[in-house]
Amino acid sequence: MIVYVDIEHLRVKELDPEQWKKHLSLTLDIKYKLEEVSGDQCLIVHYENLSPELLRSLNAKAVLVSGNMTEFQHYDEEKLAGLRAVFREGAQPTIGFCGGAQMMAETFGSRAAAIDEAEAGDMMDGNWKERTHESGFLPIRQTANHPLFDGLSNEFVMLEAHYWEIKGLPDGFKNFAETDTTPIQFMAHEELPLFATQFHPEEWSKDNRDGRILLRNFFDLCDENHKKF
Repeated sequence: MIVYVDIEHLRVKELDPEQWKKHLSLTLDIKYKLEEVSGDQCLIVHYENLSPELLRSLNAKAVLVSGNMTEFQHYDEEKLAGLRAVFREGAQPTIGFCGGAQMMAETFGSRAAAIDEAEAGDMMDGNWKERTHESGFLPIRQTANHPLFDGLSNEFVMLEAHYWEIKGLPDGFKNFAETDTTPIQFMAHEELPLFATQFHPEEWSKDNRDGRILLRNFFDLCDENHKKF
């Protein structure tokens, strides 16, 4: 069993029902992709319902945390407590994508904000692409070797869709990839099995499959970790 954590805020459902429907459709598509590449059943869990206890009851061998459209000031810290506890415990290999990566960084003491903080706004206003951002399938440079990069070129291609970024490495993490716009593109904890991508490997395409390669490497690591228990 693998768990895909949906961190989208329910305000999207209230503010833009059509956008919420698109979000649900994309979430289901990602679930099927993760099942295909992992060979395991994938359970979608909303972040408000997540806890370390739930993961233990499921005997989950991997946790994958989604991106989101909602800026962090709209989240209730009490409702994020379970997700932050999962990050801090690091009991299962866990990878966060985009907003999920930023939440992981904040959990360990860093900060996430708009790339150009003078352009801060709300993604729900529909104008985020008018701000400094990265969007589309773009090249990303490795700055150091990492096992999750096995089979990838030194410059690989992933989907980007963000105008927020991690502003500094949290304690215990190292960065392994960069772009000219966003210096922290892939970070990993030095002791816990925690990984974070500013890009979206879960949204690989027929013509851009580097994301699938990275996730296959991640699931290989999860399989080895699960055998220990």
